[in-house]
Order: sequence, then C-alpha cells, then structure tokens
Amino acid sequence: MHTFPVTENVSPELLAIGERHWQALTEHHSFNPQWQVHEAQICQVFALSDFVARQCIQHPQFIDELLTPFSQQPSEPDYTELLKSALSDVTDEDQLHKTLRLFRHLHMARITLADVTNTQTIEDSLYRVSALSQALIVQASLWLRTQLSARFGLPMGELGEQHMYIIGMGKLGGRELNFSSDIDLIFTYPEQGMTQGGRKSIEHQQFFTKLAQKLITALHQITVDGQVYRVDMRLRPFGESGPLVMHFAAMEDYYQEQGREWERYAMVKGRVLNPDDTYYPEIADILRPFIYRRYLDYSALDSLRKMKAMIKKEVRRRQLSNNIKLGQGGIREAEFIVQSLQLIRGGREPALQEQGLLYNLQLLIDMEILPSKDATALKHSYLWLRKVEHCLQQFDDKQTQVLPDNDIDKLRLCTILGLKDYQEFSAQLAEHTGVIHEQFLLLIGEEAAPELDKDDYALSPLEDLWLLPLSTEEREELLGQWLNQEQAQPFSHALGEFADSLSASRIGQRGENILNKLIPQLLLIILQQSPDTASQSLNRCLQVFRAIYGRTAYLDLLFENQGALKQLVSLCSSSPWVTDQISRFPLLLDELLNPAQLVNPTELTEYDAELRLAMLRVDETDLEQQMEALRQFKLCQQLKIAAADTTGVLPVMKVSDHLTFLAQSIIRQVVNLAWQQMTEKYGEPDYPQDPTEQHDMLSRGFAVIGYGKLGGYELGYGSDLDLVFLHNCTSRAATNGPKSIESGLFYLKLAQRILHLFNTKTASGNLYEVDMRLRPSGSAGLLVCHIDGFSEYQTQTAWTWEHQALTRARFIVGSPNLAQAFSVVRHQILAQKRDLKPLQESVTQMREKMRKHLGSSSKTGFDLKQDSGGIADIEFIVQYYVLAYAWEFPALTKWPDNVRILHQLKASELLSSQDTELLAEAYLTYRNTNHRLVLQQVEQAPDGGEFSALREGVVRIWQQIFAEL
Repeated sequence: MHTFPVTENVSPELLAIGERHWQALTEHHSFNPQWQVHEAQICQVFALSDFVARQCIQHPQFIDELLTPFSQQPSEPDYTELLKSALSDVTDEDQLHKTLRLFRHLHMARITLADVTNTQTIEDSLYRVSALSQALIVQASLWLRTQLSARFGLPMGELGEQHMYIIGMGKLGGRELNFSSDIDLIFTYPEQGMTQGGRKSIEHQQFFTKLAQKLITALHQITVDGQVYRVDMRLRPFGESGPLVMHFAAMEDYYQEQGREWERYAMVKGRVLNPDDTYYPEIADILRPFIYRRYLDYSALDSLRKMKAMIKKEVRRRQLSNNIKLGQGGIREAEFIVQSLQLIRGGREPALQEQGLLYNLQLLIDMEILPSKDATALKHSYLWLRKVEHCLQQFDDKQTQVLPDNDIDKLRLCTILGLKDYQEFSAQLAEHTGVIHEQFLLLIGEEAAPELDKDDYALSPLEDLWLLPLSTEEREELLGQWLNQEQAQPFSHALGEFADSLSASRIGQRGENILNKLIPQLLLIILQQSPDTASQSLNRCLQVFRAIYGRTAYLDLLFENQGALKQLVSLCSSSPWVTDQISRFPLLLDELLNPAQLVNPTELTEYDAELRLAMLRVDETDLEQQMEALRQFKLCQQLKIAAADTTGVLPVMKVSDHLTFLAQSIIRQVVNLAWQQMTEKYGEPDYPQDPTEQHDMLSRGFAVIGYGKLGGYELGYGSDLDLVFLHNCTSRAATNGPKSIESGLFYLKLAQRILHLFNTKTASGNLYEVDMRLRPSGSAGLLVCHIDGFSEYQTQTAWTWEHQALTRARFIVGSPNLAQAFSVVRHQILAQKRDLKPLQESVTQMREKMRKHLGSSSKTGFDLKQDSGGIADIEFIVQYYVLAYAWEFPALTKWPDNVRILHQLKASELLSSQDTELLAEAYLTYRNTNHRLVLQQVEQAPDGGEFSALREGVVRIWQQIFAEL
C-alpha cells in the first residue's frame, strides 16, 4: 500500500482560498448552518481542490455525503447498485444525462476529498475511479438499451439475447483510471440478424449503432451539468473511418488480417466492462491469439521502441516539458515495461494476460522475470507519479499531466505530498523518474542491442564479411586481425555455407533483416571469446541458427539480448551436446536471458517446488499442455545443470545428484498426474489402508522403485530410467468410479498410463526413456507386480545378476508402507548366505559376457564403462561383496550407491583402505570423465596414459578377488 502523510497543516495562502470558497457556499440559499461545525475541515479541502469547492457551491446537497469518509462506511461503495437506484425513476434521456453527471460529480468529489486529505491509498483511489467509470458506462448502456428495445425489439442469437459488449481500453481496462481521464472504448456484438419483438424490426448493426451513438452522447455531451467523460473511439478497428460497432466475425477478420503492433499493445489492457455467460467468452477467443503469441515474442520490443520514439517526438514538437506521463521516466515508460513483458511472455504465461499493471508487476516478481528489488522500486515510483497525476487533475478536474507553473498549485502539491517545498518535490521527482527510466532502458533501450559494446572498427569488417559478395582471399583478409590463414579458411567456409543455405530457404524479409544485423554481432563475439576454436564455435552456433532462422521471435530474442547471445556462444563452444539440445528445442533459448540464473542450478531440495510451480501455470484439464510442461521443465533444468557444469560453477561430483533429483521430482509428478487421470475415469481402487499413513495420491498402495543409475544417484545426461512398479492391493473389489474395474487391473492400467506420459513424443520430445526389463520375469512379466509376488520371485526365481541389480535399487515414490516392505524384501534377499564359489562364477561369467558384447575393440580408446579396469568392473566388485558378505555385515545393504558401499567395505575391513580408496577414486574419475565425454559427444576416452594407474589398480583388485577362477 502506497501512503502519504495525512494533510494537517495548510498554509495561510491556501487557507485564504478555502475561506473564499466557504464564503461563497454560505451565501447559497440551501446552506445548512449545521455545516459550520465542520468549517475548518471543509475549508481545508476547498483550499486544496477548486473542483470540490465548485461542486459543493453548485450542489450543496453534496456536503452531507462528503462529511462521511470512506473509512466510516460499513462497506466499499457499490457504485453499480447506487446508480441503479438513482436511475430507477429516470424516464427520458435528459433526465438520464442529468442523473449521470450529478452522480459522477458527487462520487468524484468524495474520491478527491479522500485523496487530498490522504485518507485513502493511491491504489484504492485508482480502483474507485475505475469502478465508478465502469458503473456509469454500463448502467447508462443498459438504460438506453431498454428504451431502444421498446421500439425495435431485441437482437437475438443462438444463445439468446445479444448484448453490445463494451471493451474498456487503457487504464480503464486495467482498473487504474486516472482522475480526469477520457475513456477509450470499443463496441462489439455477436452476430448479424434482425431484431425481434418490437414495433419495428431493424438489423442488429443498426440497433447497436443507435445504442452506441446514444451512449456516447450520454457520456460525452457537455450540458449545463457538465460532462461525464470525454469518449474516444479512435482505437476501434479502422479508427475514425471504421464502423462505430462491429460484429464478432468482422472484428476477428480485422485483427487477423490488418491488426497492427500498436493495436496489440493497446489490447493488452482491453477489458470487457459488461461480461456475461453467453457470448462473452468468444471475445477472448478472438483477441487472445492476436495479442499474445504462443512463443516468447521479442519482436514486440522493436515495435514498442518505435512507439516510444514517436511519443518523444510528439513531446518535443508540442513542447510538453515537465510531463509526468510522457516525459523521460514518466508513467508511460513504467507502463511500457510491464506491457512489453506481457506481450513477450503472455502467450507462454497465461497469468500475465490480466490487464492491471500493479497485478502484473507482482506476477513478474513472483515468476522471477523482474528482480524483486528492481520491480519494487519501479512500483513505488510508478505509484508516486500516479499520486502526483491525481493531485494535478483533482485541483480543478482537468486532464493534465504537466507540472504546475503557478505557485498556488505547487504549494497544493507539496502540501498533499507532505513535502516542505517545491525544491524537495523536484528532487523526489528526479529520483522516481530516474528509477523508471533506468528500468525502461534495461528492457527496451533507445536503440536495438543496447547492451553490445560496439567497436565500430571491429564490427565494420564483419558486416562487410556477411553482407558483401567477397572473394575467398578478401574474406580471409578481413578476418586477418583475429585469425591466421589456417584458422580463417574453415571459419570463412562455414559462414559461406550458411549464407548459401539461406538463399534456398524461405526466411522472409523480416528474418533476413534481423540476421543481417545479428550475424556480424555473433561473429564478433565468437572471435573475441574463442579465437583459437573460432570455426568450431561458429559451426555450432550456426547449427542453432539453422534451427531457428525461420522463427524470427528467437532471432529477436538474441538480437535484443546481447547477454543471451554471448551465453549461446559460450555454451555452444563448450559442448556439442548442449548445442544439439538448443537446436532441437529452441525454447531453451529463453533460459539464456538471465546468465546468472542459468549457471545457478536449482537447489536439490527445491526441484519438487519448482516443478509444482511450473505445473500450476498450466490448465490442469489440458493433458497435452501438462505433458509439454513436464518436458520443457526437464529440458530447461537439464540445460541449467549443463551450463553450471561446463562453466565450472557446479562441481562435477554434484552433476549426477542434480540430474537424479530432477528425475525423481518428474517421476513424482508423472505418477501424480497418472493417478488423477485414472481415478477420474475409474475411481479409486480398494487398496489396503493404514490409518497412520498420509493419504495423498502418492501413498495409495503403489510404489516406484528405481534401479541402476537412478537407484545409485548416478544419472548422467541423457540417461534412461530403470523402473519397477509395485502395489500391495489384494482385493478383487471394483473401483468406486463412474467406469469401475477390478482393483488389481487398476494398477496395471496405472502403470500403462505412467509409461504413456513418459514415452509420448510431444514438440519437446519424450520425457525419459523408461526401461522396465528389470521387473520380475523381465519383458515377459506384468508391468506392475504385487509386493508379495516380487518377494517370491526374488527368493525363488531370480538370477544372480538380478540380485546384483537389486543392490542398486531403492524406493523413489509412493506408499510409505510399500517403501518399508520393499526395504525389508531387498535386505532379506541381499543378506542371504551364499556359497562363494558359485557366486564368483556367476558374477565373472556375466561380466565376461558383457565385456564380450559391449566392450571396446579399439586399441587407442578406453571405454570407461565396459573395458577392463573400468566402471563395470568396479560395480561388479561392489555387488559381489554385498551378495557375499551382507549376511555377516548387514550395513552393506543400507545404501544403493557404489561410493557409500565402498566406504562400508572399508569400515567392515572386507577390503583394505588402500584398495577401497583406489576403487572410489577410479569410480569417481571415470564418472566425471564420462560426463565430459557426453557433453562433447565422444564415446570413448583417449587412452593417453592418464587412466593407466587407475585401470591397473582395478584389474589387480579384480584378479585378487576372482584369482582362483
């Protein structure tokens, strides 16, 4: 809430003005002597507002109403009901005009009194002015419609009676109307036809045109009682040359075929003032695709910048100095900041499609689109200017945003704002406009690409390189200041190939124009950041450009945000895997906008909360959107992990932790979604209930078990998920939904639904590859297994390799009871006492089989996973020890990850300290190297000797354990 000091001390100069107005009031024949008790209070208000004084002198009956402040009323004034009551006895249009004007003057005087005495916040004032305006417009329209329908009948349609919908634009649409504003309106109606039920039937177009004309007259015409509002209809389709009112189909055709960028900007604040449940939703369906794009729309910035330039020219031409709305750092710039972000992001973030600036500013903070500190300062400065604007207009009910040039109004302004003099006001004004203008420049700037440090000398030859038809020698010569001839040749060749590919594509003029400005900047950044690998970096960046050059929104994003362009070069230079990800899924470019946030991955404990927040922004009834949102979340978070990894911000040991926790959160959300969809269709199964268990969707007789890398907290980039599904339902009872099925079958269908959510390919690909082959009986087994059946299978049927796999299995999500039951089964199986000789044979035979089929035949490379002395050898050693000795050392079954099991082997003295440290070092080194190889899209590590000592150590330990075989 933005408050100001309550006005107490009014200067003698102002009090003299108030006393003169009071004297004029006392001379009115309707003056009530009882008002003299309130003389001091009334004089103070009269001193600060000639408008209030004039209205009270002309209409003394207002005094009693004014003496009851808002704070003493039992509830917020309901202008609609109050106006309905006032219009109930009106019988002709002259009476209508008078009633509307008196109603407006009375309630505007009440709002002014609260403002100049600072007994209401500026937010409340903006809301009340807007609510009053809406009531006057809508109720006047309803009264006039009733009069017209008596003669011509009513326009009817498929859904019944048709209305003329009134779209309030600008601050009226945003519920932030300034005090003496004019009102921008657009009128529309559903469909053409003939009116029904009147003495004379006319076309709907005629009926609504008559209604529109009468409404404008009722509001706009100046009578002896003044005016309600100045009505501006120039924002309607085709402007002043267009029809006064349009039917839906014609309006849709206009905006689809002829709508201009400034109309998109204006429509951001468009709001239907008289919505209903019949035809009104169609209006949103017409306007939403025109205003908002489904992608991040950075093309809006260029249009907004041009609009701002036009306004600046108008300010200069009309010599609008000291204009707090249009001047530098004024109200309009604050509106530009919020509305441009709405245009850019509103298609992807439907919550931003609301009209109010203050509401959207808070959303931008909540969504972390604007930094909280900056946005709070922007809001504070914006409200301060709105307060000043209200003051200026409330002095005499005149629409002005120009600072006063007379001492009286300067004194009034300082009094209301609680400032000692106009010098202090000017200082505060400079501070607040400075805050707004700084934020405005950060977002929109005065010209394209404001963040780029343009070295004209350096950029000029690169513009020639891209735009001019040069020979090979000339191109290499231009590159000479950065690259030698050997480096320049592939660089020039890559650029030439890209240019040739453009000539064969349909990029469009706008895309070509942006590329012609963007490519030289890209080249300069590459040559400055990575001259030694310039051709490689260029090829990777151009791979991304080939994927997006038909989508100008992404080209705009990179051109308007030099930080994002630099981040793209950095990421592509560091990793072809990241390059492929961005090329396949250009939506990831959005993540480059905040470089600091990009390399700061989500905290491990926050993935669940971040995913829930992302899913809240999606329509919960739209499965396709939900599936896409899950995939986009995974891609964006994975990119942040990779960015932090490649830049060294995230230690490599933590990469798997982040990838694993990310996967766990997504699994949890997928199971949740699948359960919701299943229960909506079939109802809930008859699962065993435990009164101590928290009955949420993830604890109802179902569990997901993670094996392999997921189970061992060792997921890598692009890893699949080894999953097993368990349930504990023994009932054959039917589910309790509209389409009931047997409870056991419910869990099978639930498993199928979960796999569908994971495996379905959307625009953002599939979610994860899911491998279910580790379930009982493998591919031949049921998708979901009862916990008792799982236990029986593991006890009686499972092979040794399946018990090995169980060492890396853990509960991921589901019923706490099942989690405990699985833990018991897992421990019982792993802690069985086994004959060592057969166990050694089984383990070594399986390892040899894997090495034969999966190992590397290369003599120069090292397959970190399968080659001798690699990851698989270490995993098999660890698994062997668990199966061999867990009966004697139960702590070996506690953890599913190899490093912590190695620590237990050391603590149990089953392996020497030297051997466990070597195995742990080798395992972590191999895993970390493997992350690097995946990011570089290299299958094998070069065996240049750096792994020799580790490999020899692992082989030595293997041979010691399995020597007798």
